[in-house]
Amino acid sequence: MQSSLEVVTDFLAHKRIAMAGISRDPANLSVKLFQELIRRGYDVAPVNPAAREIEGQVCYAKVTDVQPPVSAALLMTSPAVTEAVVRDCAAAGVRQVWMFRAGGTGAVSQEAVGFCEARGIAVVAGECPFMFLPGSGWFHRLHGWMRKITGGYPR
Repeated sequence: MQSSLEVVTDFLAHKRIAMAGISRDPANLSVKLFQELIRRGYDVAPVNPAAREIEGQVCYAKVTDVQPPVSAALLMTSPAVTEAVVRDCAAAGVRQVWMFRAGGTGAVSQEAVGFCEARGIAVVAGECPFMFLPGSGWFHRLHGWMRKITGGYPR
Protein backbone atom coordinates (compact mmCIF):
# COMPACT_ATOMS: atom_id res chain seq x y z
CA MET A 1 0.00 0.00 0.00
CA GLN A 2 1.40 3.37 -0.98
CA SER A 3 0.41 6.48 0.95
CA SER A 4 -0.47 9.65 -0.89
CA LEU A 5 1.74 12.72 -0.59
CA GLU A 6 -1.39 14.69 0.36
CA VAL A 7 -1.99 12.48 3.43
CA VAL A 8 1.70 12.78 4.39
CA THR A 9 1.59 16.58 4.04
CA ASP A 10 -1.69 16.84 5.98
CA PHE A 11 -0.25 14.75 8.81
CA LEU A 12 2.91 16.86 9.05
CA ALA A 13 0.78 20.02 9.17
CA HIS A 14 -0.41 18.99 12.65
CA LYS A 15 1.80 20.69 15.19
CA ARG A 16 0.53 18.62 18.12
CA ILE A 17 0.77 14.85 17.78
CA ALA A 18 1.04 11.73 19.91
CA MET A 19 3.98 9.37 19.40
CA ALA A 20 2.90 5.90 20.47
CA GLY A 21 5.52 3.25 21.12
CA ILE A 22 8.40 5.62 21.79
CA SER A 23 11.31 3.78 23.39
CA ARG A 24 12.76 4.41 26.84
CA ASP A 25 16.22 3.92 25.30
CA PRO A 26 17.68 7.34 24.40
CA ALA A 27 19.71 5.78 21.56
CA ASN A 28 16.59 4.38 19.85
CA LEU A 29 15.48 5.88 16.51
CA SER A 30 12.06 6.69 17.97
CA VAL A 31 13.69 9.00 20.53
CA LYS A 32 15.83 10.62 17.81
CA LEU A 33 12.69 11.28 15.75
CA PHE A 34 10.91 12.59 18.87
CA GLN A 35 13.80 15.01 19.51
CA GLU A 36 13.86 16.15 15.88
CA LEU A 37 10.12 16.82 15.80
CA ILE A 38 10.38 18.88 18.98
CA ARG A 39 13.36 20.77 17.55
CA ARG A 40 11.17 21.63 14.55
CA GLY A 41 8.44 23.09 16.75
CA TYR A 42 6.10 20.11 17.07
CA ASP A 43 4.37 19.48 20.39
CA VAL A 44 4.82 15.71 20.72
CA ALA A 45 3.05 13.74 23.45
CA PRO A 46 4.99 10.51 24.15
CA VAL A 47 2.90 7.36 24.65
CA ASN A 48 4.41 4.25 26.25
CA PRO A 49 2.61 2.30 28.99
CA ALA A 50 5.97 1.26 30.49
CA ALA A 51 7.32 4.82 30.95
CA ARG A 52 6.33 7.72 33.18
CA GLU A 53 8.58 10.23 31.43
CA ILE A 54 10.46 10.49 28.13
CA GLU A 55 13.03 13.22 27.52
CA GLY A 56 11.69 15.18 30.48
CA GLN A 57 8.08 15.08 29.28
CA VAL A 58 5.15 13.31 30.90
CA CYS A 59 4.58 10.02 29.11
CA TYR A 60 1.05 8.72 28.70
CA ALA A 61 0.01 5.06 28.92
CA LYS A 62 -2.52 5.33 26.04
CA VAL A 63 -3.48 7.83 23.37
CA THR A 64 -6.85 8.28 25.10
CA ASP A 65 -4.92 9.57 28.16
CA VAL A 66 -3.16 12.40 26.26
CA GLN A 67 -4.17 15.86 27.48
CA PRO A 68 -4.98 18.03 25.74
CA PRO A 69 -6.17 15.51 23.14
CA VAL A 70 -4.48 15.13 19.76
CA SER A 71 -5.95 14.54 16.31
CA ALA A 72 -2.86 12.81 14.85
CA ALA A 73 -0.67 9.94 16.09
CA LEU A 74 2.67 8.58 14.91
CA LEU A 75 2.97 4.86 15.71
CA MET A 76 6.42 3.46 16.45
CA THR A 77 4.89 0.19 17.66
CA SER A 78 5.41 -3.37 16.56
CA PRO A 79 2.75 -4.69 14.15
CA ALA A 80 1.57 -7.04 16.90
CA VAL A 81 0.28 -4.11 18.99
CA THR A 82 -0.54 -1.62 16.22
CA GLU A 83 -4.15 -2.79 15.92
CA ALA A 84 -4.78 -2.18 19.64
CA VAL A 85 -3.14 1.24 19.38
CA VAL A 86 -5.28 2.31 16.39
CA ARG A 87 -8.40 1.25 18.32
CA ASP A 88 -7.20 3.51 21.14
CA CYS A 89 -6.56 6.28 18.60
CA ALA A 90 -10.12 5.94 17.27
CA ALA A 91 -11.51 6.13 20.82
CA ALA A 92 -9.42 9.28 21.37
CA GLY A 93 -10.82 10.95 18.24
CA VAL A 94 -7.57 10.78 16.27
CA ARG A 95 -8.26 11.43 12.57
CA GLN A 96 -4.77 10.74 11.17
CA VAL A 97 -2.40 7.87 11.91
CA TRP A 98 1.15 7.36 10.65
CA MET A 99 2.46 3.78 10.92
CA PHE A 100 6.24 4.25 10.87
CA ARG A 101 8.53 2.09 8.79
CA ALA A 102 12.19 2.55 7.99
CA GLY A 103 12.88 -1.08 7.21
CA GLY A 104 11.03 -4.36 7.56
CA THR A 105 7.36 -4.09 8.43
CA GLY A 106 7.81 -1.29 10.97
CA ALA A 107 4.48 -0.54 12.67
CA VAL A 108 2.37 -1.50 9.67
CA SER A 109 -0.42 -4.01 10.23
CA GLN A 110 -2.88 -4.64 7.39
CA GLU A 111 -5.62 -5.24 9.95
CA ALA A 112 -4.88 -1.86 11.55
CA VAL A 113 -4.87 -0.13 8.16
CA GLY A 114 -8.24 -1.71 7.36
CA PHE A 115 -9.61 -0.67 10.75
CA CYS A 116 -8.57 2.94 10.14
CA GLU A 117 -9.90 3.05 6.59
CA ALA A 118 -13.27 1.63 7.69
CA ARG A 119 -13.57 4.48 10.20
CA GLY A 120 -12.41 7.32 7.95
CA ILE A 121 -9.06 7.70 9.68
CA ALA A 122 -6.39 8.83 7.20
CA VAL A 123 -3.35 6.51 7.23
CA VAL A 124 0.28 6.88 6.24
CA ALA A 125 1.29 3.24 6.12
CA GLY A 126 4.98 2.49 6.10
CA GLU A 127 6.95 5.66 5.59
CA CYS A 128 9.67 7.39 7.59
CA PRO A 129 8.85 11.00 8.54
CA PHE A 130 12.53 11.96 8.20
CA MET A 131 12.17 11.47 4.45
CA PHE A 132 9.52 14.22 4.27
CA LEU A 133 10.88 16.78 6.73
CA PRO A 134 12.59 19.66 4.91
CA GLY A 135 16.33 19.86 5.52
CA SER A 136 16.70 16.30 6.85
CA GLY A 137 20.12 14.70 6.70
CA TRP A 138 21.68 13.48 3.46
CA PHE A 139 20.78 9.84 4.15
CA HIS A 140 17.07 10.67 4.37
CA ARG A 141 17.21 12.85 1.25
CA LEU A 142 19.02 10.03 -0.60
CA HIS A 143 16.38 7.55 0.56
CA GLY A 144 13.63 9.85 -0.75
CA TRP A 145 15.44 10.33 -4.06
CA MET A 146 15.91 6.57 -4.49
CA ARG A 147 12.21 6.01 -3.79
CA LYS A 148 11.31 8.67 -6.36
CA ILE A 149 13.37 7.10 -9.15
CA THR A 150 12.05 3.62 -8.37
CA GLY A 151 8.43 4.79 -8.25
CA GLY A 152 7.94 4.07 -4.55
CA TYR A 153 7.65 7.68 -3.35
CA PRO A 154 4.14 8.86 -2.45
CA ARG A 155 2.36 10.86 -5.14
